[in-house]
Amino acid sequence: MFLSRFFAVNTLILGLIFALLQTAVVDAKPFSPDFVVLAKKLNPTVVNIRTTKNIKPKQRVRRPQQQNPFGDNFFDDFFNRFYDGVPQQRSRREQSLGTGFIISSDGYILTNNHVVNGADEVMVKLSDGREVKGEIKGSDEKVDLALIKINEKGELPFAELGDSDKLEVGEWVMAIGNPFGLSHTVTAGIVSAKGRVIGSGPYDDFIQTDASINPGNSGGPLFSSGGKVIGINTAIIAGSGGGIGFAIPVSVAKTIVNQLRETGKVTRGYIGVRFQPLTADLAKSFGLESDKGALIASVEKDTPAEKAGLKPGDVILEFDGKQINEGGELPRYVAVTPIDKEVQLVIFRDGAKKVVSLVVGTLSEGDDSVIDGKDSDRFGVVVEEVRKEHAEKFGIREIKGLVITGVKPGSSAEDVGITAGSVIIEVNGQKPQTVKEYTSAVSKIKSGEVVRLLLRRSDGSVHYVAFKAD
Repeated sequence: MFLSRFFAVNTLILGLIFALLQTAVVDAKPFSPDFVVLAKKLNPTVVNIRTTKNIKPKQRVRRPQQQNPFGDNFFDDFFNRFYDGVPQQRSRREQSLGTGFIISSDGYILTNNHVVNGADEVMVKLSDGREVKGEIKGSDEKVDLALIKINEKGELPFAELGDSDKLEVGEWVMAIGNPFGLSHTVTAGIVSAKGRVIGSGPYDDFIQTDASINPGNSGGPLFSSGGKVIGINTAIIAGSGGGIGFAIPVSVAKTIVNQLRETGKVTRGYIGVRFQPLTADLAKSFGLESDKGALIASVEKDTPAEKAGLKPGDVILEFDGKQINEGGELPRYVAVTPIDKEVQLVIFRDGAKKVVSLVVGTLSEGDDSVIDGKDSDRFGVVVEEVRKEHAEKFGIREIKGLVITGVKPGSSAEDVGITAGSVIIEVNGQKPQTVKEYTSAVSKIKSGEVVRLLLRRSDGSVHYVAFKAD
């Protein structure tokens, strides 16, 4: 009888515990970080960045004297006197606002390149109201990052960099920035997607978030629920129903920050191939079961890829142990690989997989190898070796050499009147015949030096253009 009561009581207790557990599971709420605590802790690490650019007016060009069949220059004199009487435009100062965040106690600050690009003065406002002058230590236009240094006494509060590779879609995130000039605005949301490509550059790999990001948030931090930086807020796509925010993964930024701190510039890996998207039809034609991988369209001469025996038509399935799910991943993996490192590639060729060893080289300034599509160089031009289609499109007669196939709006090249279809004859006295030779020539031109190009237009006229290198 005692035993029966004992088992009955225990059964009742276990039943109650089970019922309570079920109730707890049903009533449990999803975990949400304490944004009040996070905001108080992390606000001091975020700064307001104000930049100033001195915009110089364009010089007015006097009307050139021309031969007049009537023996005088009445109209030339008239127009030149008219223009001389018009006041010259004055220099003006253009200001803009952005965000940054302190990443070390000695005053290093991370932000976007487009926040400080071309700035003549950078002022940093701390959370306690202090405003100090900042120095741009280095920048990377292709990934849109810049490193600033301020010199203040004592140790500064700084944000800890996390690991964006471990970030999962659906996780809570918090952004702090200065949208529309309203300093230290906190917004929260979740990670909506990873690995987004939005067409901003060759190394697109963005975190997408629904945390509100607006103009002025650029360069600000995107924090995880644990209070670590997992992204740098960079871009927005706005619509009538709201906006979508994009952040550079901090894992991408880490290697760039270290190089900017040490040398002020970024060195990237290079293998020397151009690829194109691998569609389902192309994959089937090569005998592949899926469209995962990067299809090599061409291999540059005297490059790591050529030395390793890679050929057009090869499909790269893995690079240094990383699977290539879609072609856009390849340039990102190559770019962050240490120079001179020997890596293993798994390729698909002639119906079978093959392992190839390759030693990664250094990407030269302006070289866009392993980039899908065409990318302008540092002066804003796209240069290609002359092909038959160029002759037909631009009406040029050359059968070899280099032709400018694109000019970036607002670039130095556009400012001096360079247009697509011009054939490059000389670059500072050198006569490059290949893209590699052109890249080598322009990579030797330092910022502030004069660039002189001798060009032949499609109408056959030959002319020089000159401008200062950025």
